[in-house]
Amino acid sequence: MELGLRGKHVIVTGGGTNIGRAIVHAFGTEGSRISIAELVPEQGEKVAAEVAAKDTGAVVNVIPTDVTDPERVATMIEAAIAKYGPVDVLVNNVGWTVDRLFMEKPRSEWEREVQVNLWGAINCIHAVLPGMIERESGSIVCISSDAGRMGEYREAVYSACKAGVIALSKSVARETGRHGIRLNVVCPGLVVPPDEEEISGESMWTEMRSIFTEEVKEKVERNYLFRRMGKASEVANAVIFLSSDAASYITGQTLSVSGGYTMM
Repeated sequence: MELGLRGKHVIVTGGGTNIGRAIVHAFGTEGSRISIAELVPEQGEKVAAEVAAKDTGAVVNVIPTDVTDPERVATMIEAAIAKYGPVDVLVNNVGWTVDRLFMEKPRSEWEREVQVNLWGAINCIHAVLPGMIERESGSIVCISSDAGRMGEYREAVYSACKAGVIALSKSVARETGRHGIRLNVVCPGLVVPPDEEEISGESMWTEMRSIFTEEVKEKVERNYLFRRMGKASEVANAVIFLSSDAASYITGQTLSVSGGYTMM
């Protein structure tokens, strides 16, 4: 199937780590022009080098970005356009949480979860839409979570934020469909990075990896119909499809890539 992504300009937020890294690689395979918006640019540069080594015709640029800061997001969008031209696809991938019971979490963690998971998506969508509206085309894919569809134990505020991302995407899809712009959401199940090389010091997995011991992962896997956790590449495949011309009549939809963990 021809996906029509070769030469398209794609921005991936948090493209240096785990699912974001896999998404960048997937667009790299398609020969896209990719801007990685990354809080830790050194991690993004590693991924850019990996994509370049595959020699698919893709080009990758890394732009230091803090998605919680609207001014820095606006600057990132301007820099991306200056490098590769108008933005065809935005993937809001950045996410952050630390698993704790609601009554045990400090307020500072709630506030960071809201800033990263919800405000980050709002900031990026708001910054990229004017150009897409002017050109009457564009695709935005937000990475939410099955936690946002069902609520998850030890992830109360994170779940609330991810539910907000789903509603945000649907609402903006309704407002911008007349401009030929599509917004869709992908909800991964748990994807634990297999290698510490895939994560930066700012990644939530710096702390979270210690929680997911082999014993804990075995327990988690029993909750999935396939008796295994998902791979970052499997999430990336869904993102690629929803970003592409193959999904030209799909908007406002939420797709779980979670081995049947939720069926909604």
